[in-house]
Amino acid sequence: MRCFLAVELPRPLRDSLATAISRLQGQLPPARWVKAEGLHITLKFLGEQGEREVAALVSHLERGLKGVVFPVTVSLQGGGFFPDSSRPRVAWIGGAAPGLESWAAAAEEAAQAIGVPRESRPFSLHVTLARLERSWPAAACERFLGELSSLALPPFPAGEVVLFSSTLRPGGAVYTPQLRLPVGGR
Repeated sequence: MRCFLAVELPRPLRDSLATAISRLQGQLPPARWVKAEGLHITLKFLGEQGEREVAALVSHLERGLKGVVFPVTVSLQGGGFFPDSSRPRVAWIGGAAPGLESWAAAAEEAAQAIGVPRESRPFSLHVTLARLERSWPAAACERFLGELSSLALPPFPAGEVVLFSSTLRPGGAVYTPQLRLPVGGR
């Protein structure tokens, strides 16, 4: 199965982001906007994995998550682009969650144990909102960032890592929770 490890956003927060996305869609150039049910914070993309690899990953991750900070309070705010605003391909909302880096590190360790290469970049807390079909002009990037700067979202406590499967469909990827792993040895 094609899968990844993530922090799931609470339904009310996903709905608030979906409302913000619907406002932005009409004001910005074309993009593939993420649906509410697809909004999450990726800790580690794993790619295609078999049942044995997933079982081994879960075993490693359960051990790794016992010693991490929990719960973590996640505050989403501000935004940006990957790779950057001069060549935007992905539009996202960022935020802060002191301690979440330790969750991402545990996910990296567990993934490496089953043969998934380590990320070359450090963990960056973000929620992908859109994949741009073409780079947006500077004015569109500024509008996106301005809208996100005025977005007030309530912080939320995160206490579990979710293993999601990802099924690619013509209308976009469908993410299905497969397993929920509590953090902190609970």
